[in-house]
Amino acid sequence: MSANGKTVKCVVWDLDHTVWDGALLEDDRVALRPGVTEAIRTLDERGILHSIASRNDHAAAMARLEELGLADYFLYPQINWGKKSSSVRAVAKALNIGLDAVAFIDDQPFERDEVAFELPQVRCLDAAALPDLARMPELTPRFVTEDSRIRRQMYRADQVRQGVEERFDGAQDQFLSTLGMRFEIRPAAESDLRRAEELTVRTNQLNTTGVTYSYEELDAFRESDRHLLLTASLTDRYGPYGTIGLALVETGEQDWNLRLLLMSCRVMSRGVGVVLINHIKRRARDAGAQLIADFVSTDRNRMMYVSFKFNGFAEISRDERVVRFAADLSSIPADPPYLDVRVVG
Repeated sequence: MSANGKTVKCVVWDLDHTVWDGALLEDDRVALRPGVTEAIRTLDERGILHSIASRNDHAAAMARLEELGLADYFLYPQINWGKKSSSVRAVAKALNIGLDAVAFIDDQPFERDEVAFELPQVRCLDAAALPDLARMPELTPRFVTEDSRIRRQMYRADQVRQGVEERFDGAQDQFLSTLGMRFEIRPAAESDLRRAEELTVRTNQLNTTGVTYSYEELDAFRESDRHLLLTASLTDRYGPYGTIGLALVETGEQDWNLRLLLMSCRVMSRGVGVVLINHIKRRARDAGAQLIADFVSTDRNRMMYVSFKFNGFAEISRDERVVRFAADLSSIPADPPYLDVRVVG
């Protein structure tokens, strides 16, 4: 967990005396520190991302990382002469993750102190901790899923998409229609539960309640005849986004209660957030039930409150912890025309 107990999603590395021995400006043939390659590859296989915050010449540093076979592991590397805290902040923003999901590793106490002062949410690690890095609990997720193993590749595909979008001359809907997006909704299978648990742990912004569920709890919901546990995945012509959505619905005869709805932050700009909600609305309407939804405010998820308000949910009660909404099922909008929505099972 990071400085405030969150799981680390990205390790941001210094370079000189941290990734490699010595300083690149003094020796352009610097060698990697023992154990660096193994640590980076191990964490990458667990779905933990890597980036860089280094005071160095960008071109020279990237060239050396290419020669050493590590350049492709680092997303949005910040190699410049600015403050390390500014670089760490830029990485978190580019990856669309919270600062509380970032660890920063550097050999210099001054640099760690500067980041810790400016960004107290970030976990700061001494480069001397390298031998123990892969054993740290906050860098050891309970499960490693197929989505974990390809997470870096999915972020690389996102970079390509962003570049194409920036060059696209037209409206947002026109761009989205060029992606060939396929959105699939299906009941969670046992093989989905590890990723489902990972989603509840990793997703903070687009999570209606902030609740995390264990594999065992999710398996009980999956087998329950009083619950729907649904997953959503997204693919486009650049590749898979993986499993990006999860919903838990308690189904009663008169009321269906949406206990949890979450969506990966990586698809925020793809206009897919309402699709899973609308699917659940249709299922409730067809069952002759009213759809009630829970919302628990956290420091990150206000966007989900706004989503409920904009998608035909009216607030019906609130207490110190939970806001309850009721959905208007009389008029459910069609899914966006640029999406191929498939319901399986």
